Amino acid sequence: MHLTLLKLLRCPVTRSSLKIEVLSISRKKFSENEEEIINEGILYATEDWFYPIIKGIPRLIVEAFYDYDDFFLKYMPDYPLRRSVLEQKYQGLIQYVVNKNHRTKQSFSKEWSIFKYNSDKTWDLDIRGMFTRFLKEIDENEKDLPGKLIFDAGCGNGVLNKAVAKSGATIVGMDFSLSIEKAFESNDQERAFFIQGDVQFPPVHFETFDIVHSSGVLHHTNNTELSFSCLEPCVKPGGKLSVWLYHPRKNFIHNIFNTIRKFTSRLPLRLQYYLYWTTVFPISFIVNRIKGNEKNVSETMVGIFDWLSPEFRWEHEHGEAASWFYKRNYTLVKVTASDLFGFNITGSKTHKNANRDI
Repeated sequence: MHLTLLKLLRCPVTRSSLKIEVLSISRKKFSENEEEIINEGILYATEDWFYPIIKGIPRLIVEAFYDYDDFFLKYMPDYPLRRSVLEQKYQGLIQYVVNKNHRTKQSFSKEWSIFKYNSDKTWDLDIRGMFTRFLKEIDENEKDLPGKLIFDAGCGNGVLNKAVAKSGATIVGMDFSLSIEKAFESNDQERAFFIQGDVQFPPVHFETFDIVHSSGVLHHTNNTELSFSCLEPCVKPGGKLSVWLYHPRKNFIHNIFNTIRKFTSRLPLRLQYYLYWTTVFPISFIVNRIKGNEKNVSETMVGIFDWLSPEFRWEHEHGEAASWFYKRNYTLVKVTASDLFGFNITGSKTHKNANRDI
């Protein structure tokens, strides 16, 4: 973690700013130079909550004190007491996030662990293709990006973030699965930052970002519109919110797969992998080749996992998504991209709200 990132971070529960205790420093190579980063540390909110920095990444999910208890037992002498306080005061909240996040974190960690960063394309696109599609989705020109502050809520493998940072924008990529570790490790751009966080509890300063983009993420939460409403406060007045969602399809095979995933998404991940490998993968790989799609083995498996493994996978009509923007006083709402499986929709935040951070 670069120290300059701290001013953008907030406690996802109390919305307070964070104080840092640095435990270890390391150096990271970027494309132009090498910089000192905080490798390990602890971030403290003004009340009760605390979060680790591990492998250079702030872990700002509500349940971090559970997920990284080994780290805290090593570095925080009063951790058992602090944990007990959180469990007593916030029992309902903690149970909510643990229940909704557990399987989803596992699913997407497994999905992106299959991805090969040195050779694979992301959704059939190389890094330039990803960047071109991003510009279309957010309805912006590349020349307008320098100086902009962008929040990528659900950055997955982090490949896009490198291209955005290279354009001159500063981008904070967030994911709540362990894919964030590989994204950070493979990043070589100084303007690209990575954090672990939850779209329903965004751990960043509200009303700060010029563009908030969430591609293929909100529909994988327990409630898409709820997640939308939790994320939109991050957009600054005059800024833009951009989301990519699945839409319904009148297709028999598509709907059969949606029915199948209600069963497969409940299976242990290891069993899912071998099940897909021996059943769905051979058919998908052959069909792709017949259609002229050159997806390799790992790219095909990532796609299969993305459909059949997540606990939640909702589909939404374009008008339904537009209503979410209008209800929150966004204007210039429009669908900027649409394909076989989904669409991207944007809106501009033109009203001035009181700052909602503490």
